[in-house]
Amino acid sequence: MTTARSAAATGDASAPVPRPSTPEHAAFGRRATPPGTAPSRTRLRGTHEDGGPHRPSPSPEAAPTDRLRGWITTLVITAIAGVTRFVTLGNPTDAGTPVFDEKHYAPQAWQMLGGGWIEDNPGYELVVHPPLAKQLMALGQWMFGYDGFGWRFASAVAGTVLVLLIIRIARRMTGSTMLGAVAGLLATADGVLTVSSRTALLDIFLTVFMVAAFACLLRDREQVLDRMSLVAAEGRIHDSAFGPRLGFRWWRFGAGVLLGLSCAAKWGGLYYVAFFGLLCVMSDVAARRRFGVRRPWAGALVRDTPAALASLVLVPLLTYLGSWWAWFASEVGVDRHAVGWKIGTGGDFAFVPDALRSLWYYSAHVLEFHEHLTNSAGNRHPWESKPWTWPMSLRPLLYYFADGDKVTGCGSDKCVSAMMIVGTPAMWWLSLPVAAWAVWRIATRRDWRYTWILVGYAAGYLPWFLNLDRQMYFFYSVGLAPFLILAITLVLGEILGTRRPHPPPHPTGPAPAPPAPDPRAYRPGERRRLGLAIVCGYVALVIANYVWLWPILTGGTISEAHWQMELWLPSWR
Repeated sequence: MTTARSAAATGDASAPVPRPSTPEHAAFGRRATPPGTAPSRTRLRGTHEDGGPHRPSPSPEAAPTDRLRGWITTLVITAIAGVTRFVTLGNPTDAGTPVFDEKHYAPQAWQMLGGGWIEDNPGYELVVHPPLAKQLMALGQWMFGYDGFGWRFASAVAGTVLVLLIIRIARRMTGSTMLGAVAGLLATADGVLTVSSRTALLDIFLTVFMVAAFACLLRDREQVLDRMSLVAAEGRIHDSAFGPRLGFRWWRFGAGVLLGLSCAAKWGGLYYVAFFGLLCVMSDVAARRRFGVRRPWAGALVRDTPAALASLVLVPLLTYLGSWWAWFASEVGVDRHAVGWKIGTGGDFAFVPDALRSLWYYSAHVLEFHEHLTNSAGNRHPWESKPWTWPMSLRPLLYYFADGDKVTGCGSDKCVSAMMIVGTPAMWWLSLPVAAWAVWRIATRRDWRYTWILVGYAAGYLPWFLNLDRQMYFFYSVGLAPFLILAITLVLGEILGTRRPHPPPHPTGPAPAPPAPDPRAYRPGERRRLGLAIVCGYVALVIANYVWLWPILTGGTISEAHWQMELWLPSWR
């Protein structure tokens, strides 16, 4: 016991902790009574009804045990996704040049190869994003040259990795390899993720780093519950009114690094830093409440928040600054020696190193550019859209269009080649009812999984309402797609149902008699088969919808009549 006590005190989670097979759904991890069992009034206080020590389960969802099958499934679906991302990746181009906003980033990435990994040409003041995503694009161009495949290679890799992450997150949140596979197929068949993975734009890089950070925070949550469970099992949960110290949390530290990388790809990562930081703090409070800590809020503030600020604020900041290594080392980077704390000043805050003051000056200049990129300033585009149109993909964005003599080979007199970023309607048109269902499940069942997903969705959506005058495009919604897919997967899991739950082992004696079956907890026999049929039918519908959209997602050559049939809504034109 001495060894176990010492491990708990230092936050060591290496000791094995049994995981029950019964899912418990609670907002931010608050316990819910397993189906068919009477609630225990003392369960959250660390004791069982008979007075013996009670060991709360470390995780409200059953961890999948089919590790080999899980990885085989993950890799197979990821490979399928890779095919959809890489096939004909070099097309379309505008007579061999980039399309849409690729015209900014692909040339800047190419310039980095010969310019010390920085842009040394202001480019009409359009070097207005951090360098990381463009450096990754430059790697593709270094390997394959300055052509469509070269400047899009890194995006395709990021988009393929994103599918893998979605599979693993869904599998972890549901405890089901099959539902992880469903999420992977939905991610593969999403038009927004497909087009983002096939174009040299920045948002796919922000999204893959952000989703990886989300995955790390999920693992951090499990680690916290494991460590709290170990302390509760030893009867030391009340040694302090604040609860135990949890030791160093590597998963949270990793999330901080990844959030810093997302900011280094595009400043929109700052929204996720704020929302995920709040989510982490609330999760810590709930974990302490769950295990009966007498002062959970104060405990989280004293024990968890200082380290959380270091991991989720300081670490992202240092990571972001590190992404500017090439700019700091250069002599000709944009505004590299324009020393100042803000635009128009040169002597303020002289104690700050000149390099950091120059970066601040540069960043303020970039911010000024974005602040003036507004409709009221005359910046309008025929394909721009506002946030209220994004959840259902009501106003997509046409990246490329060619017709007439430039396009032949469709078997018709009039041929069209077009590339449009649009969400697969079979998924995106369900976003509002799925969101409503998520809110209902949080309010009635305290299902923490929907809470986490809605926080991630809100981080990529709500901040855009702060300045509706700004010029906006549908591709800003790329970060919404993973959370929409995860939410749909959870709903499909509820339709599918679970098999008969096994009662968790009794902590002080032989297992009690199994409770009477609760039809709300699982769907035996015909009901489960019906649920499986519905899930399979829906996935098939999504894939069929995706196949129909494929030509306009990849710039394929189709007839004029076919092009008109692809435009389902007047707002798509």
